Amino acid sequence: MKKITILSLDGGGIRGIISCIVLRYLEELLQQKDHPNAKLGDYFDMIAGSSTGGILASVLLYPDGNRKAKYSIQKAFDLYTEKGEDIFNVSLWESLINPFGLFSEKISQDNLERQLRDFFGDLELRDLIKPSLITSYDIENRKAKLFNTTNAQQSQQNFLVRDICRATSAAPTYFSPVQIRSSYGQIFSLIDGGVFANNPTLCAYAEARKIPFANVLENPFKPNYPSVNDMMIVSIGTGTEMKSYPFRKYQNAGKLAWINPIIDILLSSNAETVDYQLNQMFMTLGKRNRQNYYRINPSLRSASPEMDNVKKKNLEALIQAGLSYVEENNEILNEIAEKLIKNKI
Repeated sequence: MKKITILSLDGGGIRGIISCIVLRYLEELLQQKDHPNAKLGDYFDMIAGSSTGGILASVLLYPDGNRKAKYSIQKAFDLYTEKGEDIFNVSLWESLINPFGLFSEKISQDNLERQLRDFFGDLELRDLIKPSLITSYDIENRKAKLFNTTNAQQSQQNFLVRDICRATSAAPTYFSPVQIRSSYGQIFSLIDGGVFANNPTLCAYAEARKIPFANVLENPFKPNYPSVNDMMIVSIGTGTEMKSYPFRKYQNAGKLAWINPIIDILLSSNAETVDYQLNQMFMTLGKRNRQNYYRINPSLRSASPEMDNVKKKNLEALIQAGLSYVEENNEILNEIAEKLIKNKI
């Protein structure tokens, strides 16, 4: 039996450029080792994403006319570098009447929604080429809302991909919440899935356990309802920057002072906890199988940790952070590429 290969992509706004750089190198390895037109979407059996990772997952699973991956990761990288400034731009007037996003969302959603509409059009969740898992959170019913391609194909829980991408990227204080409608007419009020799963790897594992992959992928060499022993998981973050918060400064800090630190701490600690849990799960396996979990999260180096910093200097710093990781870890990425080729359908 072949392993179920899962790609999980963290949230992080414009920092998704780092994920693109790492994935671009991995895709180039697949092109060198297996096929000159290789695309990542054809090598992973499931792709999960939160926030910016959800958008990347949707791009990678966009179908061509033959139910194969239409786009390489370069397409997503171009979207970030060419359209990022439009999406995250805040005019001088907006910054004056709404300083630091204190009175309403920091960034207008209009540009984001226009870019998503232009790219995805009327593509539906059920039409993605592989099982996917994209996260969001229902603020009215107070529970996670997970968008799963398999569910969309088997029930009325189908949605437009552009709506899903808008929901998963509705980061509080950056973009306003959004209401989206299923094909059945049910309305959901949603925010960014990063509030509970900025690293969606554990969510991806849980969903994968429920999927009959051999049936869905129409391949008897893939297992139905896989256990951790049947999986190879690649989890990619959008950069680490362990900013210190001095005790004296925050000992008597009020709510306003804690807004940015608490968001930073919650997002990073969430990702670290998921990584710990996955590591422990794989460590219960035999020596060979325990090496099938990879967590890739490059250092931000000189890049800004802010999710909306689209200044040219910072975009270049994000690119360099990704390239530095690739240079220092090419052996690991080569190992991943070899395993993806071995386990592909």
